Amino acid sequence: MKHVFLLSMLAVLSACAQKNQGTVALVDTARLQTNWPKFQNYSNQFSADIAAIDRSNAAASQKQRQMAALQNRYGQIQRDLAQEVKNAASAVAHEKNYQLIVTKEFVGYGGTDITPEVEQLMKIQERPTPTP
Repeated sequence: MKHVFLLSMLAVLSACAQKNQGTVALVDTARLQTNWPKFQNYSNQFSADIAAIDRSNAAASQKQRQMAALQNRYGQIQRDLAQEVKNAASAVAHEKNYQLIVTKEFVGYGGTDITPEVEQLMKIQERPTPTP
C-alpha cells in the first residue's frame, strides 16, 4: 500500500501547478506516511485485514472475493488520503507561488521542501528520529 501511495502521490502532486513563479516545491511523502497517524492507522488495519483473510478457513474463492472487496475499500481510502495531501500541498504552493509540486522521493536535487508546511496545515506532528 505504501508504494502505491507514493506513486499516486507523484501523479497527484505533479498535477498541482500555479502559474506565478517558476519554482518547484517538494513534498516528502515518506515523512508524511511516518508522521501521519491517520495513514498509519489505515495501513495497520489493511495489514491486519489481509492477515485475517489469509488465516480464515474460508474457501479460496471466498478469500478472493474478500481480498477484492478489501482492495476496493482501501483503494478508496488511499484516494481520499491522497486528496487530503494534494489539497494541503496545493494550498501551501498557492500561498508561496510555486509552479510545480513533486514528491521528494523522485527528485535527485533541487526544489524547496514544503513538507513541514503541509504537515502543519494537516495538523501532523513530526516524530523525532530515533538515534541508534
